[in-house]
Order: sequence, then C-alpha cells, then structure tokens
Amino acid sequence: MVKIGHIEIEGVPLLLAPMEDVTDPPFRYVCKMFGADIMYTEFISSEGLIRDAAKSVKKLDFEEFERPVGIQIFGHNIDSMVKAAQYAEEAGPDIIDINFGCSVKKVVSKGAGAGILNDIPKMVKMTEAIVKSVKTPVTVKTRLGYDDRHKQIVEIAERLQDTGIKALSIHGRTRTTKYSEPADWTLIGEVKNNPRMHIPIFGNGDITDAVTAKKLLEKYGVDGLMIGRATYGNPWIFKEIKHYLETGELLEKPDVTERIRVIKIQLEKSVDRKGEKRGIIEMRKHWGNYFKGFPNFKQFKLELMSVETKDAVLDILEKIEEFYKEK
Repeated sequence: MVKIGHIEIEGVPLLLAPMEDVTDPPFRYVCKMFGADIMYTEFISSEGLIRDAAKSVKKLDFEEFERPVGIQIFGHNIDSMVKAAQYAEEAGPDIIDINFGCSVKKVVSKGAGAGILNDIPKMVKMTEAIVKSVKTPVTVKTRLGYDDRHKQIVEIAERLQDTGIKALSIHGRTRTTKYSEPADWTLIGEVKNNPRMHIPIFGNGDITDAVTAKKLLEKYGVDGLMIGRATYGNPWIFKEIKHYLETGELLEKPDVTERIRVIKIQLEKSVDRKGEKRGIIEMRKHWGNYFKGFPNFKQFKLELMSVETKDAVLDILEKIEEFYKEK
C-alpha cells in the first residue's frame, strides 16, 4: 500500500500525468474507467487563477468519479503560487501538485516549470510556503535537473521532502533533454533507494507498455508509475499494466469495436461539458491516436477533422467500424 497523506492506494499506483490540452475531464474519465489510480488536471497558471482568468478557473473542474484527483499549478512568483494553491484547495481536490517540470520555453523563460531548476533555493522556498499555506497534501513533479551538467535530483528530492511534501514524481529527463533521447531512470532509482527518503517516489518517462512498466518497477524499485504520452488514444494502458503485473499475461489490444465504444463515451462527455462544436473540435487531437497503426485511416481522419456535429462524427465512426471489422 502506498500513502500520500490521507490517500491510500493498494498495489502499484498508476498515475495519469497532467498534460496540457490532453488530460481534460472527458479524457480523465476514460482513463479512470481503465484503472488510473490518481488523476491530475491540466497544469494551471497561478497568475491565471488569482486573476480569475476563465480558462484557468475552468481547469479546476473535476468529477467525483475521478478521485483521488490532484490539481496541478505552476508559476514563478511565490506569493502568487501560495494564493493559487489556496484557491485550488477551495475546489476540494485530494492533492495540490506543483509543476516544476514543464519544459515549454514560454513557461521556462519566466522561471516557472522546469525553469525553477536554475534556482533550487527558490524552488525549496516556494514549496515550503505552499505546504504551509494549505491543509491538502502537496506533491511535486519535476525533472532530473535543468541540463546534463546539473542533474541535482538526489539533493533536490531530499530538500523537497524536508519541506513536507507527501510524494514526488520524477521525469527521467532534464529540461534540455529532447524526447528523441531515452529517459534516464538511473537517478530516479538513486532517489528511491536513498535511505533518507521516506515519501513515495513515482517514476515518469518512456513507460510505453506493460512489459516496459514491469521492467522499470523491478529495476528501479519506485513506488508507482506516472504515465503520459503513452495514454494518448490508449486509456487501456492502465488495465494492461495492472493485468500484466498481477498475472504475467499480456492482454490483447482492443479491437475497433471497443475503441469506438470508448471514443463515444469521451465524445459524449466532451460535448456535454463544452457544447457540441467546441467539444468536437477538442476531440480532434485524439482521433489519430485512437486509431494509430490502422491502415488506410487517413481519409477517415480527414472526415473526422472536418465535421462539427455529433451526429456527423457518429456516422463516420460507424463507417470506420464497418470498414475495419471486414478486414
């Protein structure tokens, strides 16, 4: 059992990583259906929250079904981050998560996200201030360091733990490491096996399937796994990993009928939450992922990218199912 404050998770926790424009409530819903243990909102700007910016405030929304759920915030100003954490706490999440890992240039250039890895004392001071300002368990997501010359995560982890955070998720890359380079889990393992560490350590980076998940768990001994890009169009990955860890057997990949069943659930949630046109437009980023590897899908994708009504989407999905069931 893994504990994060008052939260208790049986077995090996599998966390859905917070991803901008991906992990909205409809997508989180289908990931939860297939066994994601902890969900996170898309990351939310502290400045946006305290200014009551509509887009930022909207990201505070979650359903009871998603629990335990964390709200993730980012920013460069300590006072603003403290106020944002308090604001987020009013929404009633189970966790407040601090983003010290985003590598996007416009975030980093302001000293937020992974940019704060250039100023470890400020990173620690900010974390400590947030922990003291809220009653909700605080966790952190970060990287190995800013660049290859400054992989300070072992020291950083100790210092963050001393502030009172309840868990730490580590992405196995630095801010400057490209995604074309493999994630380095060696230092994640060092953090986990550091005798000074007593909070849960979650590993993140290149968890692509159930076999890889098991290998990483066995080799590095982390308490759980945070999964990001491999969930795109693939909420089944949580079920597949859990089944493999429990039985050693690999589940068959979902067929076209199952994929469409789940797509329809996500589509319905998206339309209900955002309205028909917006809900369908925001589903567009998912089509290629749900049907990745399907031969001759290009024409269907072009059709899905051009329609703006739910009925039109459903008609195309019916055609897709008929086409691939005949193969």
